[in-house]
Amino acid sequence: MQPKAYLTPYGVGLGHASRLIMIANQLQNLGVNLRFSSSGEAVGYISMHGYDCLPIPPVELAWSIDGGFSIQDSIAKLPYLFTNFCRQVNTEVRNMLEYEPDIIVSDTRLSSLLSAELLGIPSIVILNQLKLLLSPRLRELKIARIYERLNGEVLGTMWSLADRILVPDLPPPYTLAEHNIWDISTVSGKLEYVGLTTPKIHVNEEQIIKVAQFLGLERNRPIIFIHISGPSNTRMPLIRTAIDACKALRSEIQYVISEGNPRGDTSPKKLCGSGWYYEWCPVRDEIFAMSNALVLRGGHAALSQAIQFGKPILTIPIENHGEQLANSKKIAKIGAGIMLDAKELKASQVTDAMYEVINDSQYQQKANALMKLTEKLNGIENVVKIIRAYLK
Repeated sequence: MQPKAYLTPYGVGLGHASRLIMIANQLQNLGVNLRFSSSGEAVGYISMHGYDCLPIPPVELAWSIDGGFSIQDSIAKLPYLFTNFCRQVNTEVRNMLEYEPDIIVSDTRLSSLLSAELLGIPSIVILNQLKLLLSPRLRELKIARIYERLNGEVLGTMWSLADRILVPDLPPPYTLAEHNIWDISTVSGKLEYVGLTTPKIHVNEEQIIKVAQFLGLERNRPIIFIHISGPSNTRMPLIRTAIDACKALRSEIQYVISEGNPRGDTSPKKLCGSGWYYEWCPVRDEIFAMSNALVLRGGHAALSQAIQFGKPILTIPIENHGEQLANSKKIAKIGAGIMLDAKELKASQVTDAMYEVINDSQYQQKANALMKLTEKLNGIENVVKIIRAYLK
């Protein structure tokens, strides 16, 4: 009988789904029968890659109209979130009973771990955020820091429902998500650092030349790739600021902006100067490879890929988004990039930061050092090996 794996990524943003799709591709080549479940934009994204994906009720925090994380609205949504979490568990129990998988692979989803525990099915969770990080403003309060620590211990107990907790990150002291996973006693003995799980993409020079020629990009001039991801209503405020910032760039600097909309148009539109705009960029890897610097939100998946390409980074994390803020601060601490605060962000600040990250060679040197470190660990292969041990 063909072994079965049930993959359950968190549905907000596309980083979690992308990670499990890469794992699924390797498992499929090994003859494993696969099925996904998720919510939001991730459902269409997974289906677009040829996999069966069952929709589940969404559990998503609230975002403000200016693209930031809304603490007040998220608290107001708690009854709704709890109801949908229970609906998720109910849906997942039905899905698992019908599919009868050998292993549940969760990416930052508690409901599938609880469902697996109820049914006695082995489970693995891939996780780079064990606790809910509060905004820096709130963390100035002692009571908020106590709450953050307590929620980490409680969530750690829940994540420990999984047979194994795999951290898709570099081992200490280079761990990007250190603020999200360190110092939680309920999971400290269960964490396994498997390495970054973004694909180690080797884009051949012929592909890069083809894309560069199509867009009219000259490789001997600086290229900046502005790749914005995350919940749909958080993207456009930053994209508008980025477009204004790029208008002020010197003529020799080329740029490409990607809206990160998986349902968007894949044809590029010309912008002022040497710029292009994609709603959805089908040649992301080629542009990653040819770029001299990247502008990203601060999500773990995007930062991991930037590191593997050895690119210096300008991060602009979602306002009040604890995980992205912590990841971005670690990149800045290591010296591989710059972080800007999204609150009241001005286009001129983005312009100045882009100049700094491409003109100061120290950022490139640190990015190269991180890239060499990642070459020693293959996170995707390590996760696949662990999953295979559970397949019948």
